[in-house]
Amino acid sequence: MDRDYLQEALQTFNGSNWYNWKKDWTGEQRMSYENVIITKDGAEMPSEAEVNAKIQALKDEDTAKADLKASARQKLMDGEPLTEDEAKTIVL
Repeated sequence: MDRDYLQEALQTFNGSNWYNWKKDWTGEQRMSYENVIITKDGAEMPSEAEVNAKIQALKDEDTAKADLKASARQKLMDGEPLTEDEAKTIVL
C-alpha cells in the first residue's frame, strides 16, 4: 500500500485530528492541500510550503531506508560486515 504522505505530513502539525476535507472540494482530488479545513479550535493551518517540506522529508526518509537496506543486502552477498544501522534495517 502506498503511503499517504499528505496526511502523514498534516498530522505532524497541531497534533492529530485537527483537520478534515472540504465536502464541496475543488481541483482533481478532494484530499489535497487546497481542500484542507481546520476542525480543531486553536489549530493553525501550516503553509503549503511547510507541508511540502514535511512531505519531502518523509520521502527522503523512505529513500534513505531503502538505500540502507540495499547496501546491507549487497554487503551480505559480498561477505562484508554490516554497520549497526544496516543490521537493524534487515532485522526489524
